[in-house]
Amino acid sequence: MEWSKLLSTRRFGREANQPTADLEIIRTNFQRDYDRLIFCSPFRRMQNKTQVFPLPGSVFVHNRLTHSLEVASIGRSLGNIVSTHILKTGQPVNPLISELGTIVSVAGLAHDLGNPPFGHSGESAISNFFENGGGRSLQSEMTEAEWLDLTNFEGNANLLRLLTHQFKGRRMGGMSLTYASLSAMIKYPFASTQRTKKGKYGFFQSEKEAFIDIANETGLACIDAEKGIYARNPLAYLMEAADDIAYMIMDIEDAHKLGILSFDETRARLSSFFDGKNLEIFHNKLNEIADVVTDNNELVAFLRASAINHLTIRTSEVFINNLDAIMNGTFKGSLVKNLPEKIETEYEESSDLSVKKIYNNRSVVKVEITGYNVLKTLVEEFLQAAMSPKSNYSRKLLQLIPEQYKTEAETTYDKCRQILDFISGMTDLYAMDIYKLIKGDNALTI
Repeated sequence: MEWSKLLSTRRFGREANQPTADLEIIRTNFQRDYDRLIFCSPFRRMQNKTQVFPLPGSVFVHNRLTHSLEVASIGRSLGNIVSTHILKTGQPVNPLISELGTIVSVAGLAHDLGNPPFGHSGESAISNFFENGGGRSLQSEMTEAEWLDLTNFEGNANLLRLLTHQFKGRRMGGMSLTYASLSAMIKYPFASTQRTKKGKYGFFQSEKEAFIDIANETGLACIDAEKGIYARNPLAYLMEAADDIAYMIMDIEDAHKLGILSFDETRARLSSFFDGKNLEIFHNKLNEIADVVTDNNELVAFLRASAINHLTIRTSEVFINNLDAIMNGTFKGSLVKNLPEKIETEYEESSDLSVKKIYNNRSVVKVEITGYNVLKTLVEEFLQAAMSPKSNYSRKLLQLIPEQYKTEAETTYDKCRQILDFISGMTDLYAMDIYKLIKGDNALTI
């Protein structure tokens, strides 16, 4: 793959309407992508989408919006480190190479936009409805690939649809982001028919042509033409690493704020990523700050910032050391999985701790159970209304759907996509409100 193609500034769906030179002086094309996402409604809605812990409460913890901002921040640092390295080589490069940090930041900002309410629990509820629930009767009306899209609902694929699909009353090209930014967001450049063991894939059948367009424009390497598998855009590795780092470190900080982890447990876990000279420097700084600061939350903030900085530097080293393989499409695994053994081991131990003490915490499990039941009910009710729209109840229910999602869908697959567009765009709180309206139950709480 070549940077000259990867850094395409053309805008999806609006290729003939490029910005003037004056606009580019004020903001580069990639900075405009960033701003476009910041001001869009789906981004604002993420403030009411659960990250891990329940949204209500007296202690502020992260939601999807704050998580995305943090991923964008870490991603910018990773991109800047890599671009600085490439520029220092002295080899002729695309002048836009200095914008790598901005592009990765854009990808980080957008990476969770396709997630339905209640995150992975919501994905599971949607998938299970089609695989084992009332949606099973629709299988014969779809192709195998279309059916796999529904029985393995995937937020990453939904992201590409959200950003590129022309919803009713909206302009062509969706949000009309640059091809470079869109390409950097695609972690799984293949369809549901080639999904990973964890069910991950990058686009629905409804966006297959859009994906191929993006892959061709940015020159993604085709690994298997028969199966339609492409190599990742190199910048997708940096976006993924930023997400991995933010998830791990910020969940630990939230667990401390909620009293799930003690200060000593938190300090030990965040200190474990350092070794050798770096550990010595870290302890010296920590002791210096601890002589003045007595607030444990402030000390944890220092630990968190130090751990993120250290992991960002070490992860960027993995990218730089494997740059040839990444550009050739032969690199295996994630950047985090290729960290030095000591750091990777500590990262795995932190993951195990998160599962045992954080993700299995009662408050988290309650969110998952609630989300599962809410999403299951909404998909069942609205899809039934879409399939039988003439009954009085169906007409009333369909009136709740905003105009942008009301299309003249002809195929069963497209009707399902229409309903899932509406439901996946809901916030947790709005989904609960609609659930209560349908069930007449005002007692549902998290």
